[in-house]
Amino acid sequence: MSRRPAVRRRELLGFAAVGLVAYACDLALFSYLRGPAGLGPLTAKALSFAVACTVAYAGNALGTYRGARARGLRPYAVFCAVNLAGAALQLLCLAVSHYGLGLTSQRADTVSGAVVGMALATVLRFWGTRTWVFREEGRVGSWTG
Repeated sequence: MSRRPAVRRRELLGFAAVGLVAYACDLALFSYLRGPAGLGPLTAKALSFAVACTVAYAGNALGTYRGARARGLRPYAVFCAVNLAGAALQLLCLAVSHYGLGLTSQRADTVSGAVVGMALATVLRFWGTRTWVFREEGRVGSWTG
């Protein structure tokens, strides 16, 4: 019997766990920087995003993908680029919903940005991380290849 389903499940669970920790860091740091630290929203978000990317990279490099040979600054830069693409996808979902479809309530914004956008961004981040950042020898980027 193949171990691939077990490996896939472990990879998904590890990626999700690391993502939750990074999200918690992002939220906590953003809240602190906006509140007690008194920074503006864009500065606070940029800083909290950078820290969350670093936490996620470290968690994936040391945990989920510890068997991959990602060394140096290039994998980290690619990881950050993948995460920026995920953030842009979330913003795109929000923009399409709010400005394109005219769904302007707070609930609609939350659903489009934090639910639909986050789900699509997570898929993109998972695919990009395993395909471009922590690519193992012999593995073709996707599970179908």
